[in-house]
Amino acid sequence: MQNLIQIRWHGRGGQGAKTAALMLADVVFSTGKYVQGFPEYGPERMGAPITAYNRITDNKIRVHSNIYEPDYVVVVDETLFETVDVTKGLSKEGALIVNTARNKNEIEKLLNGYQGRIYTVDARRISMETLGRYFPNTPMLAAVVKVSGLMPDETFLNEMQQSLEQKFAGKPAVVEGNMQALKSTLQEVS
Repeated sequence: MQNLIQIRWHGRGGQGAKTAALMLADVVFSTGKYVQGFPEYGPERMGAPITAYNRITDNKIRVHSNIYEPDYVVVVDETLFETVDVTKGLSKEGALIVNTARNKNEIEKLLNGYQGRIYTVDARRISMETLGRYFPNTPMLAAVVKVSGLMPDETFLNEMQQSLEQKFAGKPAVVEGNMQALKSTLQEVS
């Protein structure tokens, strides 16, 4: 399939990886693309490893399976490096996006020889500063959009503003905090 972008999310139950994948699907769909956003279900519980996926293309999507060779991998919880091979199937032309306060060199040492691009963002710090609580999914959503170039920043922010206003009608502080988290991440992801 031409122009296909595949994203795999790794997180823990309760961190919002599934929600971020679904929000990304909603935002990308609103720009006229075909999308899939879905979690891989198992015996999930708070804190257990989970996986979610996105497929994005200009054409109809006819495949309905997990993603084994992603273009981008988003790691919402860096402790997963200890138990999950997050780079499995990820080519060196792809990119790994990690929620961490560590630098790229420290992360690279944990990746069993992965030689592709690595991007980091401190989603904990950003979410604490902008939302007052630890919600890493909002910053990680912005990070994957920035790294992948799925859409221009301004388009992404406009679509997210509309989506958040619908989702959190009557809670302007939640919308404002999430928008600030998105903007901060777009500037800081490296």
